[in-house]
Amino acid sequence: MGRKPDSDSGRARQVVAQEAARMIVDHGIRDYRLAKQKAADRLGMGARGSLPGNEEIEEAVAEQRQIFGGESHEQLLRLMRTAALSAMTLLKAYSPRLVGPVLAGTADENSSVNLHVFADSPEVIAMEIGDMGIQFKSYERRLKTRRGQVEMYAGFEFSHCNEVIQATAFPFDGLRQAPLSPINGKPMKRVDTNAVQELLKHV
Repeated sequence: MGRKPDSDSGRARQVVAQEAARMIVDHGIRDYRLAKQKAADRLGMGARGSLPGNEEIEEAVAEQRQIFGGESHEQLLRLMRTAALSAMTLLKAYSPRLVGPVLAGTADENSSVNLHVFADSPEVIAMEIGDMGIQFKSYERRLKTRRGQVEMYAGFEFSHCNEVIQATAFPFDGLRQAPLSPINGKPMKRVDTNAVQELLKHV
């Protein structure tokens, strides 16, 4: 009795996800869509129906880093999450939230610690960071909102605990609705300081 088509399709998706994850980990490819296409081409699986979603690739990347990075990757995550918690404590007046690869467990040595912070205006946060004697540079980030619009948000990048911190500023009501993730199109997962402390207990 042969395999069911759904089983074959699921296995194909898994193989492509694992190959895409290997490319991301080994070659530093940041674009999941590009990695997915390259992996499918390399494996001769060009059929669109067999391609995994970005969430599946993100899970495979986390697994790859855990399996092949072992203790060194756990140590990297611990350092980055410790730096995140420290930076969040500095910016506690602005309800900081951790997002991105450091939260997901897919970060590498080239990743930044990404925070979302909330205030009446980005200038208030810039003044606070400056008053701490921390040198920073400003940036702008394009993020999709739930309404399907792309909006620009100001952010501030600085070094803290030997890590690059990127704090992107949102208005107060941005706490209620996270922007959409480029990985899966759903609201970004983001966590507060208590959740980061819990993460550190398990890394």
